[in-house]
Amino acid sequence: MNRAALFDVDGTLVDTNHLHVVCWWEALRQAGHDVPTHAIHRAVGLPGEDLLAHLLGEGRDPSRDEALSAAHATLYATYFDRLPAFDSAAELLRELDRRGRRVVLVTSAKDNELDALRRALAADDSISATASSDDVSEGKPAPEPVRHALSLVGAPAPGSVFVGDTVWDMEAGTRAGVTCVGLLCGGIPRADLEEAGAHAIYRDPADLLAHLDTSPFADTA
Repeated sequence: MNRAALFDVDGTLVDTNHLHVVCWWEALRQAGHDVPTHAIHRAVGLPGEDLLAHLLGEGRDPSRDEALSAAHATLYATYFDRLPAFDSAAELLRELDRRGRRVVLVTSAKDNELDALRRALAADDSISATASSDDVSEGKPAPEPVRHALSLVGAPAPGSVFVGDTVWDMEAGTRAGVTCVGLLCGGIPRADLEEAGAHAIYRDPADLLAHLDTSPFADTA
């Protein structure tokens, strides 16, 4: 039976969370919104429309969402040629693939962003599929992206593991019935990840790789 290794990308495999914070902050500032960076950081990982609803409230003018998202995308695209993968991120994916796991990226990134992230990772040889918020009616923290990712590789939720760096990842994985692993490299506190459903916490991909044999990946083998 297939066992999936599901991974968020931004802040989990590639060090981009703070780039997203700066780009959203500038896009919002240009539109006249004064939103503190710490609030934006906590919202990173949500699809754009949901992020704006979270930061600006349901009373905002939703007709401006597309322009705000486009401004963020334009600013973020200036970093595409130098996005930094975390140490050992590619090695972690390759080792899980070698052990028979079906590696799937589960991301809120748009197609052009995902292309840049995959270039930064340079691990396409170990990635079986990708699932984005564009593929489902609801993005994280809804369980649909995780369920869709499992369906792409024919893997059941029991025995599969989802690795992410935000509470949205942990909530989505928990609701989908998979085991959740949190990484601290995205900047979200350990307690928040545990409260949202993380079964285990590691510093970053290198730390998870070093402890793979005692991690939930070993427990669900």
